[in-house]
Amino acid sequence: MARIRHKRKPVAEMNVVPYIDVMLVLLVIFMVTAPMLNQGVKVDLPKVSSEALPQDNNARVLTISIKADKSYFWNMGEEVQTDQTRKSETSVSLEELVQAASGIMAENSRQGKTVQVFVRGDKTVDYGAVMAVMGGLQKAGVANVGLITEAP
Repeated sequence: MARIRHKRKPVAEMNVVPYIDVMLVLLVIFMVTAPMLNQGVKVDLPKVSSEALPQDNNARVLTISIKADKSYFWNMGEEVQTDQTRKSETSVSLEELVQAASGIMAENSRQGKTVQVFVRGDKTVDYGAVMAVMGGLQKAGVANVGLITEAP
């Protein structure tokens, strides 16, 4: 008895399984390497032995950084920014900083949330630059400001 062979038709569908595997591997690589990126503003804080300020866990935190060249940076988050491992920030003028702080304070008070404000000043920045920021924060409606230092 003779066997009849049937020719198979070519499959015109694209096999996407290998592409999904590659995408999952890339996703895992990016998820692992993203926290390792070191971005932020380098501020050389003065070293002072002092007690840590009490922090309200329900409050939002506005951290203002002043670099040695008197450039201003701000970061809004859930915790105090004490290191340089934050997302990249761009320098703002003092007027822009005051406007941003005023907007943040108004928005959070409208929502019924409290905001804690902390200033990180480089140890070589002059006293006038820090006081200019604190005066601007007072105009923006900030009642209490904490100063961040490093432990010796």
